[in-house]
Amino acid sequence: MQTIWLMKPCIVSKLTKLYKTMKINLYLFVAALMLMFVTTTTKAATVAPSAWKSYSKEEVQAMTLDQQKERVVEIKARIAEIKAMDKSTLNSDEKKELRSELKSMRVEAKSMNAAAGGGGIYLSVGAIIIIILILILLLH
Repeated sequence: MQTIWLMKPCIVSKLTKLYKTMKINLYLFVAALMLMFVTTTTKAATVAPSAWKSYSKEEVQAMTLDQQKERVVEIKARIAEIKAMDKSTLNSDEKKELRSELKSMRVEAKSMNAAAGGGGIYLSVGAIIIIILILILLLH
């Protein structure tokens, strides 16, 4: 059989061409697989910070009553603006920023309420019953 191959060089050249094309196809396939599984690292785009400034508890306590009232009006206006937004067009980073902004506004409003003497006294039902029984015993 080896003599047949040697005698017909056209068959040998066809086989070598076939071998070369198969080799090229194999290399292209391997290169495509390698490129398919290559991972790239990219830095995520940063979201522009909002113009909203949140005050700390110390800054809120240092405000006068008029300044606190103005700030409450600003907070209410900003909350109304956020409620009016179409949040379906926002990406997850923008939604996260809005949530953190609302959380900081809530903390600021609570600190204003505490600075203004809010909070009140909370009595449980059991405490009220005990107070009423003590008053009945003392007044009788």
